[in-house]
Amino acid sequence: MLILSRKTNQKIRVGDSIEITVIEVRGDQVKIGVEAPRSVKVFREEIYDEIQRENKAALATGNIDSLAQLGLK
Repeated sequence: MLILSRKTNQKIRVGDSIEITVIEVRGDQVKIGVEAPRSVKVFREEIYDEIQRENKAALATGNIDSLAQLGLK
């Protein structure tokens, strides 16, 4: 893991198209801004984890025949 120190309004570049800006630092909380192409999905970790859990649960309870019917209407 690369660890970088930044101050308010300083930026970090990821590749050619992603820019992360430190917006505010207050106590133990940091506000960041992320500029990225729409094709790049950006999630908070807890939201990403919840999406993964819901996707796994849907796969476990899903009925393949029911899914096949979705395209027939």
